[in-house]
Amino acid sequence: MSTPSDDDEASRIPPRPPLPPRAGDDQPARAGDSPQARTGDNLQAQFRAKKAELETHVSHARDQLDQANERIKERTGRDLVVAIGVGLLIGGVILASLLFAKWSFVVIGLAIILLAVWELVLALRSGGRKVDLWPQLVLGALLAAGGYFADPWLTWVMLFVAVFGVIVWRLVSQMVAKDGRTYGDVLTDAMAGGFIQVYVPFLGALILMLLRQPRGEWWVLSLIVVVVVADTCAYASGLLFGRGGRHPMAPRVSPKKTWEGFAGAVLGSLVAGALVGVYLLEVPWWAGVILGAGLVASATVGDLGESLLKRDLGIKDMSSWLPGHGGLLDRLDSMLPSAVVALALYFLLTPLAAA
Repeated sequence: MSTPSDDDEASRIPPRPPLPPRAGDDQPARAGDSPQARTGDNLQAQFRAKKAELETHVSHARDQLDQANERIKERTGRDLVVAIGVGLLIGGVILASLLFAKWSFVVIGLAIILLAVWELVLALRSGGRKVDLWPQLVLGALLAAGGYFADPWLTWVMLFVAVFGVIVWRLVSQMVAKDGRTYGDVLTDAMAGGFIQVYVPFLGALILMLLRQPRGEWWVLSLIVVVVVADTCAYASGLLFGRGGRHPMAPRVSPKKTWEGFAGAVLGSLVAGALVGVYLLEVPWWAGVILGAGLVASATVGDLGESLLKRDLGIKDMSSWLPGHGGLLDRLDSMLPSAVVALALYFLLTPLAAA
């Protein structure tokens, strides 16, 4: 039994506020809430749930991609994501220059050729060869530019002048230096200098010579597409079916290259050749197949040839200038020899487009 003072004290105590609803409990509709407002709240809740679910899936897919990239990197020594990004960037620039401003492709091509010459000079020097940089760059620039701006016969003259010039420069420099190098080393140095001019500026000049022909930009684009497809299919096929080097193609030259990879390159280049032949070059599909077959053969020879050179120099990549790819010549090794085949097939197959 309470006293009056107790009742007065109890009357001064405020009532307990209601407990907040727990998550998941059905909340009664508040006064003034409309059906549209409740529907909006439900949609927002569903959106947040879907967003969280999507973020979980994306995070899981990203983890799987990172794990796959690490496995590929362990097997090949390449960062696949970086390689794809760099490749797409370079490919986009080259494609735009070919389709919209042919002169810009000439500028880009000359810059790439000179950088590749520089890269090869440094690689040969690392292998103990004495190669003169500036004569290589000056004569190489003249030779490569002649492919686009000079008559074809003059390009051959410039090739002779360039090779003769770098060899004489090296011999005279050696006579002045008198550092005791043997005759065999001096001869090897001179031949290495001449090789640079033939391998990079001259073969690059043939690509620019192809560009200056009628519809030449489409032939250069087709050359690039077929060689890139062959290289990509060889990489993918070798990765999927040639694990552990099941059937090595040239174990003493390049142990990681397999016949499984070569089969993928052949298949990809034949299909790509047929497609570019019909849609870009306007020749019969079988003429495109011939183009694809010729380019995959020359690309394979170029790839193995550079592998032999790198093995002789004791290096894995020509440089590290292109992240995920190695050096410029690690990407041009298939392209440069293929210029000979592409230019020859241009004169053989172009009449079919007019027929």
